Amino acid sequence: MTSGLNASCRLDLSDASRYRDAMDDSRLIKICGLTTPDAVDAVADAGATHAGFIFYGKSPRHVTLPLAADLAARARAAGLAPVAVTVDADDALLRDIARMMRPALIQLHGRETPERAAAIKALTGLPVMKALSVSEPGDLAKADPLRGIVERFLFDAKPPKDAVLPGGNAVSFDWTILAALPAGTDYFLAGGLDAGNVGAAIRIANPAGVDVSSGVESAPGVKDAGLISAFCRAARR
Repeated sequence: MTSGLNASCRLDLSDASRYRDAMDDSRLIKICGLTTPDAVDAVADAGATHAGFIFYGKSPRHVTLPLAADLAARARAAGLAPVAVTVDADDALLRDIARMMRPALIQLHGRETPERAAAIKALTGLPVMKALSVSEPGDLAKADPLRGIVERFLFDAKPPKDAVLPGGNAVSFDWTILAALPAGTDYFLAGGLDAGNVGAAIRIANPAGVDVSSGVESAPGVKDAGLISAFCRAARR
């Protein structure tokens, strides 16, 4: 069963030219937490590269699998790379995501170990991006055991102590600490980004890509087309 799933996913996703994510874009832009067709269209119109769909029931941006499958198809048709954002998901959900949604990338935003990340890659046949919470230089060492296992990292701010969400809390961190990362580390930068600060974040950290959710919303879970457009313009500048 697993081998069949892997072959199916690889077949569906092998044509990288279908996506703007060809790994050589000068700046990748992921808009996360999309829940409506209008939001997907706004992300595509703004010139982003990745569309993130969250599978986490506590999030106001949570989507069901059937809805995610429909929105991911819409994203693919617009040239966006769909990303499935999961939090300590079990094998059954991951199999269904790979089969029904057909993401270009699976983002692990929970407490997944290197062994679990490797197992998820084997199970789904999909590349993996591991999110890591950062607040001080020592936190960068969390990436070391994952090198050679995951394709990318996402460095996000540590959530507040009373937060129920692992990300999307509109909290940033000191981007200068990322200068200590080994050369060639492929990562997205997240955490409290918006149109007003993403330019400075890029200049300081020089990430491969930037990731935003709450920073382009008019209310929790409600994406704003104007804010999405402004964010993408600022990131491109």
